[in-house]
Amino acid sequence: MTLSVCMIVRDEEQTLARCLDCVRAVADEIIIVDTGSKDNTVNIALSYTKRVAHFEWCDDFSAARNYSFSLASGDLIMWLDADDVITEENVRKIAALKNRGDFDAAYLKYAAAFDGDKPTFVYYRERIFRRTMNFKWEGEVHEVVTVSGRRIYSDATIYHKKVKKNPPRRNLLIYQNKVSRGLPLDARQKFYYGRELFFNGMYVECVSVLKDFLSGDGWVENKVEACRTIYFALSKLGKEKQAVRALVYAFTISFPRAEDCCILARHFEGKNDVRTAIYWYERALASPESIENGGFVNIDYLSYIPAIRLCILHDKLGNYKVAARYNEIAGKAKPTDPSYLHNKKYFQTKLTER
Repeated sequence: MTLSVCMIVRDEEQTLARCLDCVRAVADEIIIVDTGSKDNTVNIALSYTKRVAHFEWCDDFSAARNYSFSLASGDLIMWLDADDVITEENVRKIAALKNRGDFDAAYLKYAAAFDGDKPTFVYYRERIFRRTMNFKWEGEVHEVVTVSGRRIYSDATIYHKKVKKNPPRRNLLIYQNKVSRGLPLDARQKFYYGRELFFNGMYVECVSVLKDFLSGDGWVENKVEACRTIYFALSKLGKEKQAVRALVYAFTISFPRAEDCCILARHFEGKNDVRTAIYWYERALASPESIENGGFVNIDYLSYIPAIRLCILHDKLGNYKVAARYNEIAGKAKPTDPSYLHNKKYFQTKLTER
């Protein structure tokens, strides 16, 4: 099986070579579509591949990605962004996927936040496609491919290592332009529009859009995330009780996510209600959540954060053995964490004194 790697780029001279150095070990064909670079991006691209094309930007990421896919000739197509990185181990895993003929779409892990080199925010993205399936990207921004056929989930991971920030309000303006033209937003677009409103400090508008999203159809994971975003937006507006109700509403949609349990726990910590806070941190540790659910998962909320907070709270209550046990759970997640190491020495002394 041959693999075409397709990328759309613009002003990516800081990261493009770093990405392509990883890619050329596994790609049979590299296709780069430039959408209007003013820096040295195109020259860098040409030093790696002759398949460099130009696309007139029209505020539509899907249109650009679909154009890049139309130029591919490989049996399989993989998309990447210029600030993505693939380690040698993951290059080998992707090379192994090339030799398989038993899938039409492969989902790979996407790591978007890190504690040092360790990923903390990971989720699955549709990444490699059989070219003859003619899958298409949808959505002007936060684009997605709706796949069919045989799907597989790989433990290969792409690292998203951003260097520069996106142009301010870029995504928001694309959505606002669509709304101003009277074009309808589907459920997924409403979800991401609400998030963009939040990121740009438009909290009232964010709440309105996301409540509208929650009243209709939509992916469960997006609905849970929407409740969390509404919580933060209402908190910014000083509406504490409404914020908590919005967060708890997520529990009527699906099982409590670890991050939401930790948010509730911190709320009760702020009210000095230690035992209720402990309850919710314990629920976070017991959460069945994983990245296989498909949603955005901050791994720290599954283990380290609730464990270290439970350590602190039980220490306040004088439950030193219990606190030390939770500290060890935190240490398994982050063995070199300064807080864990400090607590370990503290409890060795404390428990010896007793």
